[in-house]
Amino acid sequence: MSEHPSAADATAEVVGHLLDVLGPGPDVVLLFASSAHVPHLAAIATTVEHILRPGALIGTSATAIVGGAREIEGEPALSIWGARLGPVDAVRLDAVRTADSVALRGVQPEQLARAATLILLADPSSFPVDDVIDTLARDHPHLVVVGGMASAGFGPGANGFVLHGEVRSDGAVGVLLGPDQGVTTVVSQGCRPIGEPLVVTRADRNVVHEIAGRPALDRLDALFASLGPDERELLRGGLHLGRVIDEHQADFGRGDFLVRNVTGADRDTGSIMIGDVVEVGATVQFHVRDAAAADEDLRLLLAGREAASALVFTCNGRGIRLFHEPDHDAELVDLVVRGDAIAGMFCAGEIGPVGARSFMHGFTASIVLFDDNR
Repeated sequence: MSEHPSAADATAEVVGHLLDVLGPGPDVVLLFASSAHVPHLAAIATTVEHILRPGALIGTSATAIVGGAREIEGEPALSIWGARLGPVDAVRLDAVRTADSVALRGVQPEQLARAATLILLADPSSFPVDDVIDTLARDHPHLVVVGGMASAGFGPGANGFVLHGEVRSDGAVGVLLGPDQGVTTVVSQGCRPIGEPLVVTRADRNVVHEIAGRPALDRLDALFASLGPDERELLRGGLHLGRVIDEHQADFGRGDFLVRNVTGADRDTGSIMIGDVVEVGATVQFHVRDAAAADEDLRLLLAGREAASALVFTCNGRGIRLFHEPDHDAELVDLVVRGDAIAGMFCAGEIGPVGARSFMHGFTASIVLFDDNR
């Protein structure tokens, strides 16, 4: 990573370092550029492509950049990550709406069929990522999708998307990795469960009427009464509901819940509304989120892991805003990575798996770990 304010000097610095480490012709390179470098992204991509000559090159722009154990927020930064993994497919994607879903352009079904992981960098204003993930989960349930939404800006044309030496301002880019390329994922939603897991007994789409035979608000009131002062304050600051993805497990713990915001409540009916569709029979548990819970969650999910390198896609609501100090997520990932081969970005939405399928998240750190003992 380079913090040089000049795009040309920053490019020379990061390309030179990667040449020293990997030499020319790596199989794949990912490029992450801060907002200050967006006007120069085409020149940066051309230089990286010309000098490194990677088999695949993708990249995008973000409000903050991860490199090694550091997170550079609000300042110029350029980070590139390269690897020798064997051949990968780099693709530029567009989504076209159909009658009941979306169709992907830019990738062939056989490419998706033979891949195990799609690292996806997408535009929040032009790429319907939720629908795309749903379509991929239906048509290619074996495929893990992980990555994030560009965050250098939120209007049309505010971000750049690199494929090889070319840059576009919409759609998405990605790389498809095979099952033998040493990839594992860690998705930390930054929450801590409170209370006990219970079964939804009456619901209508995103409205949960009853949990374990009682009005959902009654369950919440009982939970609130059982908490200490600190946890009550956390609950007042923001309440979330986790839905178990794999109901076949005997016990449920961290990483088993898809966590969504509680968005409203109706005291007259005793119902709560959440940012997800919940079916009768789903197992749910209330969650709270704060800096301590997010720190604990990520530490526990990374415990015991080792990796040769990592890509980090963390929420732009984390960083200094949440932890009140810099570099939190990058430093924790650095503890499990041998060396400093870490790059990534702050996202306007993070993508990663919970259970057997991938989802769009918020306030999450979605991490790709690479093992060199494949």
